[in-house]
Amino acid sequence: MSFLKLLRAPLLAATIAFTGTLPLSALAQETASAPAAGASTDVTAPAPESIPTPETKKETIDNPYGLDALWSQGDFVARGTLIIMILMSMGSWYIIFTKLWEQHKMFKSAKAVTDDFWKSGSVKKGAATLEEGSAFRYMADEGIKAAEHHEGTLVDNIDLHTWIGMSVERAVGNINSRLQDGLAFLATVGSTAPFVGLFGTVWGIYHALTAIGISGQASIDKVAGPVGEALIMTAFGLAVAVPAVMGYNWLIRRNKSVMEKVRAFSGDVHNVLLAGKQ
Repeated sequence: MSFLKLLRAPLLAATIAFTGTLPLSALAQETASAPAAGASTDVTAPAPESIPTPETKKETIDNPYGLDALWSQGDFVARGTLIIMILMSMGSWYIIFTKLWEQHKMFKSAKAVTDDFWKSGSVKKGAATLEEGSAFRYMADEGIKAAEHHEGTLVDNIDLHTWIGMSVERAVGNINSRLQDGLAFLATVGSTAPFVGLFGTVWGIYHALTAIGISGQASIDKVAGPVGEALIMTAFGLAVAVPAVMGYNWLIRRNKSVMEKVRAFSGDVHNVLLAGKQ
């Protein structure tokens, strides 16, 4: 009997395991763990890509101290200063490009003189080969006119050499004066544009000090706008003056090269006309 009592407990455990019957405590643990497992499978974790980071976050902030603010918030003095500098810049660039094109045409005419003019039999035939309205054609025509019309009460007292020389030199002077047109404007812009920008700077600083005095505190929002306006005016003044000065010096140097060719041609035409090769 004692042996059967010893075998009763293992047999009971085997029977429970075979039939699938569980104790109440095990069933309770299984029931409690089942919702947790189901909950873990139903909730989806957000993808890492969908989480915004400080590096990927972009914010668009309007600049209240730019050119638009300068024009919309500035008074008539600031706007007038800006308009003056814009007109000065436009005039400078127009003169620079116009004079460069004019000098290009004169260099082209000088090459035509070397290729065609001196290969002609007379000054008249050579002048016909030059472009109508060019500086070299103008000098040749003036020399021919002076050689053909050496008469009159006062002109008779001047020898032909001096008369032709005076006419050709007068033509050279007119050409030189034409080449200098517009350069005075460039010189004026180059010398005055920084001061116009400085005026805008002083006016902007004045507004900054006024804003500080009215508010009673030197906060950044009261100072940043007028100071930014002042700096923009300074930058505009420099941006207008620097191209004007550089263009002026460049055009002066090119005018010097053109006038050397013009004076050389005038002397040659003078000598040819005195030799009677009209």
